[in-house]
Parts: sequence; structure tokens; C-alpha cells
Amino acid sequence: MKKTTRREILGKIIVGGLTVEALSHEEKILAETKKEDIDALSSATRKDTNWSKLSDLKEKIPESTLCQLPMSRVILGGNLVSGFAHARDLLYVSDLVKAYHTKEKTFATFKLAEACGINTFLMNPSLCELVNEYWEKADGTLQFMTNCSGKTSEHILANFKKSIDHDASSVVLQGEAADRLVKERDFKTIIQCVELTRKNEIPVGIAAHRIETLQACVAQGIVPDYWMKTFHHHQYWSAKPGQEEHDNIFCRDPNETIEFMNNRPEPWIAFKVLAAGSIKPQDGFRFAFENGADFICVGMYDFQIVDDINLCTNILKSKLNRKRVWKT
Repeated sequence: MKKTTRREILGKIIVGGLTVEALSHEEKILAETKKEDIDALSSATRKDTNWSKLSDLKEKIPESTLCQLPMSRVILGGNLVSGFAHARDLLYVSDLVKAYHTKEKTFATFKLAEACGINTFLMNPSLCELVNEYWEKADGTLQFMTNCSGKTSEHILANFKKSIDHDASSVVLQGEAADRLVKERDFKTIIQCVELTRKNEIPVGIAAHRIETLQACVAQGIVPDYWMKTFHHHQYWSAKPGQEEHDNIFCRDPNETIEFMNNRPEPWIAFKVLAAGSIKPQDGFRFAFENGADFICVGMYDFQIVDDINLCTNILKSKLNRKRVWKT
């Protein structure tokens, strides 16, 4: 007996006279879309759950250098471990993500990342003690960069100092914090963050969600060792450029980001390359590398790491349509 799909059920419901208003937003879209176009709508939807294991790893992710710091081309993002999940109006998701990432699960994720060649973890400073414990108790070697923010300038600087005191390999002014400081014209705090980090002889980065933030820093003569910028295309169904934002677009103008970075000599790390899970990895990774990113930062669950690294190594070995010279 043939199994009836959800899309077929939706079609029958509509034919049966149920109004479109009775369906959810996703169901409206699915019901009104041709079958051959369905895959393009939710590009991150997985067709199966056959996650790869370490034994399926083809090769480790290549390593380069970021300001003389050994750095894997893929950096493990820390939002999932911290519980900062982009889940729009799904209120339970952040708690679920935090519950999943027990200390044991987090350490196992770190070990798996290391085995796949990932040598760097970008994280909130609140995890400093956790990584230090990982080094001590699990014999880990994963270096970390911290993404520092805070409600006040004093709080931001305190997080920079905490990161340095806990042996961070690099420190970054977090994107939303940098966006806010620039909007408030508080360039003094940004300069203090850069100077404090350089005084301790470790690389410092400035991140942003808005390209205007990086442009303003350059205009003020503030140039870090590297940049971080949200970077993804808008070819996914929930992207609505120009409309009110609902945690669905993180890079508002990818072309402007490409142009800015192509004219900068500093290396840069692209983050939010999958638009918080809305873009297929093979698509988002290639877009980032082809359009100039030197490294990508990707939040991954443990069961995604091997698949993602296999995809990335294949992309990096393929013929990339890349104009910008690698800055590392």
C-alpha cells in the first residue's frame, strides 16, 4: 500500500474545501507550491537521518593561519553549546539545546571536532572555565576564541580581560555589541578592546551583523587583525529582504559585504553562513568560500560534524570560482 505524503494530504484538504487560512504558514506554502519546487523552499530540510560517523571521515579539514595563529578553515561555533539557538518563536528550543549539551556531550563534541581537524572553538566568555576544564580533564587541545559582548562598556572590557586571563587564542568584539557601539558612536570602547588584546600579544577581531559597522570602524582608523561578518545569500524561502526582520536574515546585503572585503587586506571569517540552518551546508559553504571568506564559523551538533567536514573538504579541493586572494 502506497504511503500518503503530508503534501498529498494537504492537497486533498484544500480540494475538500478547507480554506487556506486554516493552515499554518508553512502548510500554506507547501500546499500552494509545485512538487518539483518543494525542495527549493526549505533548502536545509534533510532527506534522511543517516548521520556519518568518524569512520566515514574522508580527510581532515585543511589548516591555515590567522595572523600567525594556526587555524582550521572551519571553526566550531559555540552558540549551540551556550543555548543561543535561533529558533524564532519556538520558545523551548534554547532550553532543549542546553539540555542536550551536557558537559559529557560537549567534551565528546570537542573531541570529535579535533579528530576532524577543527582546532578552534568560537564561544561566549561564559564558557572559559568549561574549556579550561576540558584541557585539564579530557586532555583536549582545542583552542578557543571568545565572542565578547556586554550591556555596558565596562562589561565588554571585563569579558575581554576574562578571555585573556583564561588563555584565549584570540578575542573578538561580538557582532551585535559592535553594531550597538558604532550606532552610539562609542568608538572609544572599540579602541580600548583592540588595544587591550594587542597589549597581550594575541590577535583581535571585530565582528558585525551590519556592514556599516565595519565601514565606520575603517573610517575612524580602527583596523583589527581580522574581521568577522555574517554572510549568506537570500535564496531561501523565509528570507524577506526589506521587510520587518524576525530572526530570519543575518546578512542584509551580501554583495556589499563581498565588495567591502574584496578591498580589505585583512583576513575575514564568515559566520551565519547557513542563515541559522536555513541553507544547505554544501550551498552555504561554497557561497562563503567562493565569495572571499578565508574561514567559516559554523555551529554544529556532534552528529553533523563529519558530514559538514566532508562537504567542506570536497568544496575546498574543487575548482572554486573565487576572485579574492586568500589572506592567510
